[in-house]
Amino acid sequence: MNELVFDGNFKYNPFIPYDPTVNPLLTGYVSHPCYGGVQPFVYTDWRDEMLSWHDNCFIHAGLNPAYIVIFRGADCLKFFNKYFTNGFDNFPVGQIKHGVMVNEDGYIMQDGLLYRTGENEFYTFWLGSYIVYCAEKSGYDLEWQDVTGEMFMFQLSGPRALEIVEAATGEDFHGLPYLKHRESRIKGMNVRVLRLGMSGSLAYEVHGKFEDSIPVYNALLEAGKDYGIRRLGRHAYWNTHTEGGFPQWLIHFPYAWETDPAFMEWMEERHALTSAFAASKQLISGSMGPDLKPRFVHPFELGWGQAVNFGHDFVGKDALAAISGGPHRETVTLDWNIDDVMEIYRSEFEPGEPFAVMEGPEDYLQYGQHEFRADQVLVGDKFAGVSAGRIISWHYRKMLSLARIDPGCSKIGTEVFVLWGDPGTRQKKIRATVCRYPYNNECRNDCADLNQIPSGIKE
Repeated sequence: MNELVFDGNFKYNPFIPYDPTVNPLLTGYVSHPCYGGVQPFVYTDWRDEMLSWHDNCFIHAGLNPAYIVIFRGADCLKFFNKYFTNGFDNFPVGQIKHGVMVNEDGYIMQDGLLYRTGENEFYTFWLGSYIVYCAEKSGYDLEWQDVTGEMFMFQLSGPRALEIVEAATGEDFHGLPYLKHRESRIKGMNVRVLRLGMSGSLAYEVHGKFEDSIPVYNALLEAGKDYGIRRLGRHAYWNTHTEGGFPQWLIHFPYAWETDPAFMEWMEERHALTSAFAASKQLISGSMGPDLKPRFVHPFELGWGQAVNFGHDFVGKDALAAISGGPHRETVTLDWNIDDVMEIYRSEFEPGEPFAVMEGPEDYLQYGQHEFRADQVLVGDKFAGVSAGRIISWHYRKMLSLARIDPGCSKIGTEVFVLWGDPGTRQKKIRATVCRYPYNNECRNDCADLNQIPSGIKE
């Protein structure tokens, strides 16, 4: 792990340049499981930043240091096939997969990124403690190396992202397909460029060595000046997931770690920092109440059926097969009624008990503490699902959330209620309408016509 920069009063994230014009005390991100250090919630304004993936492009460095583990060995694919729902028979060098790990009951224990760099070499991102825990008990012929803090990952997303990547590298990336990666260079430094992202817009990631992180970041910023690039803070980044239709751990659902006491004990002993992010250690709020089990999810209700391949044996296969064969909840976007939302705010200025606070563009952080809010979705007075990840979408000028709701209520245009407020407090039924999922359906990364985008290579 690389040392953090200590600048008088705080530890600043060493993967991004320190900017004295941005107030780092508004961030409070020292609780990162990998000790990421303080970094900005906002650079300009969350509203301006949220427009970036629609109008130009953002650069985001807030996931550094990412939890990265490299796997090597003859049995890597056997291991992945056993512990992931995905199939790995077709996983060539240069391919990226969204990997999903579940328990025997089919509940998600971890999800993240895998990409293959060699015959027996694979990089994994944000699969964290659980993949190491499974590897230790698997008995397979493989080795793993935790390189957290030794690599950087920068995310770029928006309609100008391709031009910026080409301007920075001087190479043509029009031919890089979705969920593929390849090596390149920026200012003489080795990097890897991946085509993927969370906002729904055209997006890429740039990975490389820690010692090159700030020079590469500055080079990408410089390359993006002509395209209106924006630096993205924490507020706007978390909101990409709801707009983009990519459910995210701790925003839209918790991992089901608590269902495996042995893993929880192992994590407390070996990965205490990560264990602090178990759902039971978060600020649990919302009308769903404190019980964690109703908040756990399986891949199908998140719309991740494409990540489940029944052509191989894996942990949780029987449970997921039973679920896939019958009706189950589906993820939709909810558009909240603005008049009802305004009543929540208005209660702050009226006598008596106000409704639960609805501060900021999202619910993820409350006074510097991680807050996982989940609210009941009602049809009339009947419970129909779970809403989470409320955001103010500045581009669409709407309040949106993702909800996992019963199939009979999932049709676009269906009217439902979101029950706002913890049990035992003043609550309000906020009207909401089921709408398209994903909500940001313009120029999606997986189907963008790159032939319509000019080259970013400077002559």
